[in-house]
Amino acid sequence: MTGLAAAASQTSTGEAFQFWVLGTVAVIGALSTVLMRRAVHSALSLAGTMIILAVFYLANGAYFLGIVQVVVYTGAIMMLFLFVVMLVGVTAADSLKETLKGQRWLAIACGLGFGVLLIAGIGNASLHSFNGLGTANAEHGGNVEGLASLIFTKYVFAFEITGALLITATVGAMVLTHRERTERAKTQREMSEDRVRSSHLPPLPAPGVYARHNAVDIAGLLPDGTPSELTVMQTLRKRGQMRDVSQESLAELKALEQRSGERLGRDTAEEGEVAK
Repeated sequence: MTGLAAAASQTSTGEAFQFWVLGTVAVIGALSTVLMRRAVHSALSLAGTMIILAVFYLANGAYFLGIVQVVVYTGAIMMLFLFVVMLVGVTAADSLKETLKGQRWLAIACGLGFGVLLIAGIGNASLHSFNGLGTANAEHGGNVEGLASLIFTKYVFAFEITGALLITATVGAMVLTHRERTERAKTQREMSEDRVRSSHLPPLPAPGVYARHNAVDIAGLLPDGTPSELTVMQTLRKRGQMRDVSQESLAELKALEQRSGERLGRDTAEEGEVAK
């Protein structure tokens, strides 16, 4: 037993190299999770940090915890967060203004307090000799068997209470997000009619067609004779390169109507004379 304790308390070169390399990457990923402006990048950084933690668990003999870290947390929960973020479309352009005053300082205080507890726990563990997980796993025939023995015997009530809390949280989230429908749902025909009433359904006049020109910088005329600026592209309108020929077209139309009226009057007069 003394030999096992001495072997467990010593760190090999490979273990030290693994710890410093992966630990550095894990810390960088954790900082990126907090400091990244895009939510997608933060979620990916957190997923990388979780994978490195799973490697640490596997290296220390906690095989079940390492597999759960990869399958449940990284593969299920984090991918769900990432899917929701990408579906909602959260970008860096969203408002970063705090809705609750003082929440940033409260988060910093909680982070510092957790850091102090973590350092104290590591320091306390380093002051005493420990046997590692090898001895604990050997007592029950393996890591999974030992974990199952503790969960379903010594910590069975805590395990059941945690499960009840998770179910309660799930049901509460469903209740909070549920919206009671207070009015009749619209049919497909009614929604189509609303879209027709709220938008410009017929096409706009083409450039230059009703202005008796085929140039793209000449606005088409509406039925009342006024030019429609929407028929000319926005670039030409902002540059001031749109030509207006509505007055010329109206003058031509009036002259044409006048000539038509005069011709009709002459034809009528001639028909009257013939009838006499």
